[in-house]
Amino acid sequence: MRRRNRPPRPAPLPQRDGIDPVRLRLPEDPDGAWPTVRDHLLARYGAAIGAERVDAMVREGRFVGAEGPVTADEPYTAGRDLWFHRDFPAEERVPFEIGVVHRDEHIVIADKPHFLATMPRGSHVRETALARLRRDLDLSALQPAHRLDRLTAGLVLFVVRPGDRGAYQTMFRDRLVRKEYEAVAPYDPAVALPRTVRSRIVKERGVLTAVEEPGEPNSESRIELLEVRDGLGRYRLLPATGRTHQLRVHMNALGLPILHDPLYPVVLPDGPDDYARPLQLLARALEFTDPVTGEPRSFRSRLEFAQWPRSIHS
Repeated sequence: MRRRNRPPRPAPLPQRDGIDPVRLRLPEDPDGAWPTVRDHLLARYGAAIGAERVDAMVREGRFVGAEGPVTADEPYTAGRDLWFHRDFPAEERVPFEIGVVHRDEHIVIADKPHFLATMPRGSHVRETALARLRRDLDLSALQPAHRLDRLTAGLVLFVVRPGDRGAYQTMFRDRLVRKEYEAVAPYDPAVALPRTVRSRIVKERGVLTAVEEPGEPNSESRIELLEVRDGLGRYRLLPATGRTHQLRVHMNALGLPILHDPLYPVVLPDGPDDYARPLQLLARALEFTDPVTGEPRSFRSRLEFAQWPRSIHS
């Protein structure tokens, strides 16, 4: 008989600023290298944050097991679960609010602003859509079903109940969601549109940009021109696949780099975010059949481009 996986034990620590505590399972120690839990914590984290900081966290009761805070002389027990909160990095608040387009018992459709990461990663922890929504909506179990680049604005689907998350993630994985983006980029009458762009995109870990390489295509985008003003075009982008930076790479390959893109065609020097020059890329629409309720769903972003020239009639 197949043994069922047990659900994870609930954390004895509450969320902090919308962020879950880290769970640490103590590994096997066949050589007896760690007589106490403190010995293992020093070996595991001492090089990263310093032995003094590890000891301070132990003294402050920051490492917590099911029975309570861990003490400095507590014997090591392999397989035991501990929880703790990392020290969050200092973060500048992204000066844009996150909108909610739809909310029900199953999902939240958020209108994510530019510069706000979808979920904690690297130096972006509290200033993320997930942390903000958990705090603002009082939904501690909220989780994203997919991810939108930090510099891209628009619709992101979050799942309210953990048991439903797999169904929504599978829907995105199996490309059962119609995703529509809009972008502002230079207008070039020599670029014939509409067209479908297919190419092989490769993104290496640790490298900022993705590149197109010869070989079997693994990406596909439909590019359409919606309107032209003052030498700029507003484009509808319909990705059939979801490679990293796919739309930005394909627009750049057409000679139509998206306005204010810090990576394509040229990687700009790293520096603080310029909130006056957001990447002009917007996840405009999501359409799908809800995998939990069976209902047809259609949502559109309420955001508008900051730097699309105003019509002379507006």
